Amino acid sequence: MQKAKLIKVQEVLPWFKEQLRSCTLCPRNCKVNRGKSQLGKCKTGLLAQVAGYDLHFGEESPLVGKGGSGTIFFAQCNLGCVFCQNYTLSHSEKPFPELYPNQIAHIMLELQKQGAENINLVTPSHVLYPIVSSLEIALNKGLQIPIVYNTSSYDSLDSLKKLKGIVDIYLADIKFFSSSSAHKYCQARDYPQRAKENLLEMYAQVGGIKFKDNIAYQGLMLRHLLMPNNLGEVEKWLQFMAENKMYDVYLNIMDQYRPCYLASSYEELNQTITYQEWEKYYTLAKKMGFKYIDEGNQKIFKLLF
Repeated sequence: MQKAKLIKVQEVLPWFKEQLRSCTLCPRNCKVNRGKSQLGKCKTGLLAQVAGYDLHFGEESPLVGKGGSGTIFFAQCNLGCVFCQNYTLSHSEKPFPELYPNQIAHIMLELQKQGAENINLVTPSHVLYPIVSSLEIALNKGLQIPIVYNTSSYDSLDSLKKLKGIVDIYLADIKFFSSSSAHKYCQARDYPQRAKENLLEMYAQVGGIKFKDNIAYQGLMLRHLLMPNNLGEVEKWLQFMAENKMYDVYLNIMDQYRPCYLASSYEELNQTITYQEWEKYYTLAKKMGFKYIDEGNQKIFKLLF
């Protein structure tokens, strides 16, 4: 299995390198030459900026297991959400350390050695060349655990197709269903279209979630951050998934929204979420037949209130 993954990595690595000459690794299509330190929307050159890495126990339980998710946080972002909860990483004006592929590979192997259940690549869309380069090194040196692609879903469809056979688990955010909302809050009018195309590709590659001893080893996991006033239109995303028979994905309707970054400048975003709002959409998803729905912190919340 790992040998096949290594062969696939070696096959696609030249393609990812070539894209950097006129960058089209994401839908922004900035077409800058990142090999010559030209910067586009993501403010990232040839090397990946790494903001941190650790065994993370705050992810969904099928990713955490006993050892934790081996999370690598890549700095900067190709999207630009005005409410970003990780804005100190994704919208930083100050660059984070740039690491070479052999250094990222070392991190992957160290996380595996520490007992990580997987390698969780957070915000990877704009740094796929250094990621794939590091995977070639790490796989050659014994990396065995699943690869998690933790994305905003604002990816190039061509990039995702090249990842077939490399990524084991797609952990995909789904944000705004409306183009006008995506434009207003993420500066990406085409987000809904791109995200829907990408979800179908991810599902075609890895299918629904699959477990061994309650730990995910393959499949699609979807996150939807419940927004104030249901600005993300949860029910429309659920209907899209139902129409495409994606009932066996792992679904997390997230209850943790709070006004961050620039959200306080938008009256409609400058508020929080109630338990009743979350329960409404959790119940809807169950009634629609989705098999795996994350319960998050709501059991505790309900007991307290």
